[in-house]
Amino acid sequence: MAKTKDKTVWFCSACGAQASKWEGRCSACGQWNTLVEERVKPVSRSASPVSKAGKSVPQAVSQIAALDEPRIHMPSEELNRVLGGGLVQGSLVLLGGEPGIGKSTLVLQNLLAIKSKTILYVSGEESATQLKLRADRIGRGSDNCFIVCETSLDNIFDHIADIQPGILVVDSIQTIASDALESSAGSVSQVRECAAQLLKYAKESGVPVILIGHINKEGSLAGPKVLEHIVDAVLQFEGDSQYMYRILRANKNRFGSTSELGIYEMCQHGLREVKNPSEMLVSQADIDLSGVAIGVTIEGARPFLIEVQALVSTAAYGTPQRSVTGFDGKRMNMLLAVLEKRVGFKLGQKDVFLNIAGGLKVNDPALDLAVISAILSSNVDMAIQRGTCFAGEVGLSGEIRPVARIEQRIAEAEKLGMQQMLIPKGNLKGINTKRLSIPLVEVSKVEEAFRALFA
Repeated sequence: MAKTKDKTVWFCSACGAQASKWEGRCSACGQWNTLVEERVKPVSRSASPVSKAGKSVPQAVSQIAALDEPRIHMPSEELNRVLGGGLVQGSLVLLGGEPGIGKSTLVLQNLLAIKSKTILYVSGEESATQLKLRADRIGRGSDNCFIVCETSLDNIFDHIADIQPGILVVDSIQTIASDALESSAGSVSQVRECAAQLLKYAKESGVPVILIGHINKEGSLAGPKVLEHIVDAVLQFEGDSQYMYRILRANKNRFGSTSELGIYEMCQHGLREVKNPSEMLVSQADIDLSGVAIGVTIEGARPFLIEVQALVSTAAYGTPQRSVTGFDGKRMNMLLAVLEKRVGFKLGQKDVFLNIAGGLKVNDPALDLAVISAILSSNVDMAIQRGTCFAGEVGLSGEIRPVARIEQRIAEAEKLGMQQMLIPKGNLKGINTKRLSIPLVEVSKVEEAFRALFA
C-alpha cells in the first residue's frame, strides 16, 4: 500500500482561508501578504454513513425548551458584569490584551478565590515558580488550583483526565500545539485545531474553558479570525501599562450583552475593582483651576464622570502645537475650528494641549461640550464653577446637538453631587424632569454655553 505524502498548504493568517499556492492577496478577505505556508498530513476519513439515530431532528421554535444557562459566579463583580452574570458552564471564553496588561493576573486572581471548583491552569509561557510568585503577590493561596506547564494538546487532555477540573484555563492558546499537525505552535492551523478540540471538550463535558490569547501590533487578536468565531465570548483587556486603570469589555458574547464593561485599578497586590469610576477619575482638589471641565460620558452601558484638562498658551516657537492624550486629535482640531469660526476666539496661533485624566481613551461625542469648555476656560484663564458638568455634541455650525441616554448621564451627575449640568436644548423631550434634583442649563449654541459659564 502506497504511503500518503504530506502536502503543503497556504493559510491566511487574517481569516484562516486555505489556498493551494502562494498569492500576494488573500482571495477570501482581501488582505495583502497574509498567506503563510504550512505542512499538513492527509486525514483519513471513514466512508461509513452516519446512522439516522445519531442525526439531530429539526424542531419548531415554539417547541424548543428555553432553559437558563447555569453559570459559575466569579469572585469579581466587574468580570461577572462583562460575562453577562457569570461564567457559563461548557462555554469557551477568549481573553486578549497587550503584553503585561494583566490578563494572567486577572484570571489567576479570580481562580484562586474559587473554593468550590477544582481548577486546572495550563501555562505554556510561564513556569510554575513564576505563577507561584504571582499568587504570593496577589496574597492568595489555594489547594484546589493545580498548575501544569505544558504545550502539547495531547498531554493536556491526559492531565484533564487525571484531575477532572471544574474550570480549565489555557495560557496561552498560541503556545499550544497538537501532535496531529506538523506545523509549529501559533500557526494558523495549530491555533484553529487546538481551539476546535478545546471547544469540543467544553461542550461535551460542560466544563468552562478560558483561553488567554496574544494580540498583534494592530491591537486585534493574533491568529486566524476563525478563532473568534469558534469561541462563545471574546473579552478585551485594555489600558495603558503606564497608567493604573484597566478596562475589560466584551467584543462578543453569546450569553450576554456586549455593551457592559468593567473597570479595574492595577495595584501592588493585583487588580482592584473600581466600583464607582467617577470618584476615581474626577479630581477632589479644593483649588479652582482654569482649563478643567467635568464631562459625563458613557462607555458601553455604564455612565461615569471624567475630567478633561486643557492648556492654551501662546505659541513660543512660531508653529502652534496640538497635543492630545485620550481623545481624538482630529476631532479636537474640528472643535478648535468651530471656536475660531463661530465664536471668534483666535486660537490659530496658540498651543493647545488636551488630556483625559486617568489615562482612558474616550470616543463619546457627548464629551465635545466638556472639551470646548475646558479649552475656553484655559484661554480666558477663568475657572469653571465647581460642581458643573457637561454633556453635549458640538456640530460644525456651532450648535449643541442632543446626545443619547441623557437620563442616565443626569442620574450619574446627581449621584456624584454635581450642582449644575449643561445639556443640549431639547434633549429632555419625553423625560419626566420633576424627579430630577440637579439644576439643568439647556444651551443650543457654543456662545450660549460660554455666556452661561463666564458671563
